[in-house]
Amino acid sequence: MFAPPPVLFDEITDFLAAAPSLEAIVAYTPSPELDQRLHELLDKNSQHEMTAEERDELTEFLRMNHFLRMLKLKARLKLIN
Repeated sequence: MFAPPPVLFDEITDFLAAAPSLEAIVAYTPSPELDQRLHELLDKNSQHEMTAEERDELTEFLRMNHFLRMLKLKARLKLIN
């Protein structure tokens, strides 16, 4: 049976719904499965072998990565204040 690829948005919202501490937010990293999928997409992109769906998926990864960077930055600032 084919399992759909994990979705970064779902993983992040599940993490945030658990009300993590500021320290947990700073330490958060996506699952190994998502990391592997991101590298697959980046490899396909560098080889110009992406489908339109994969391009959209990579765009979503990049958008969510920006969101995570901003979230972690704000959590770090709260920790030092």
